[in-house]
Amino acid sequence: YVCSTWGNNHFKTFDGDVYQFPGICEYNFVSDCREAYKEFSVHIQRALNSNGHPEIQYILVKIKDIMVYLKPNLVVVDGRIVKTPYYSSGVLIESSEIYTKIYAKLGMVLMWNQQDALMVELDNKFNNHTCGLCGDYNGIQIYNEFINGDSSYNSITYGNMQKISKPTAKCEDPDETQALPSCNEHRDECQRLLSSPAFADCRLRLNLEMYIQACMQDKCACNGKEDSFCLCSTISEYSRQCSHAGGRPGEWRTQNFC
Repeated sequence: YVCSTWGNNHFKTFDGDVYQFPGICEYNFVSDCREAYKEFSVHIQRALNSNGHPEIQYILVKIKDIMVYLKPNLVVVDGRIVKTPYYSSGVLIESSEIYTKIYAKLGMVLMWNQQDALMVELDNKFNNHTCGLCGDYNGIQIYNEFINGDSSYNSITYGNMQKISKPTAKCEDPDETQALPSCNEHRDECQRLLSSPAFADCRLRLNLEMYIQACMQDKCACNGKEDSFCLCSTISEYSRQCSHAGGRPGEWRTQNFC
């Protein structure tokens, strides 16, 4: 089971909820929530890059007693810069120009494209034991994330609850009352892009509607800018998730597209 975040602040929980959360503080992406001894945690921080698009600035991963700090093209373990592949007590870190991957023996795989997209896969022994932006991994959508007991939260409130409080942090919480636009005028284009023949093998494996909605929000947020971030980040995610689900996406990138 996979939790991911990509593109224009989209998140998909282990249980399959997809939501948008534009926070720029440090947040708990996913951590082991059991009281006694937390086996791991993954924190992330986003910021806007020079094109005004959100990118992940750094990821902080704690696995048992090892502390890993990732930035694009940089891996720091317990305060020391290391070369990859790096292996130590049940943790393997690999990196290329495009991806950084961490394999942890305790049952976690993390994959980051060093830009906007992060994916964490967890062993099902962590079912019902996680917290953070990825949710509780109990197999039921909405419950305990967006509905908890008698209260219900919108995605911004939920996201703000995952903030790591740091005395020095200077970051504003996103406004919880802000409504997202409907973006319906982009539906046809997004549906066309995600239903292209290259993705024929993906349709039965993934919930297409979810990615259409994310693509529509991307197009809205970009206000007619036609750069690759606005067009391609959700399509890339759809392609990655399809491969991950055992599908074989065809070649969808062309010289003049993405």
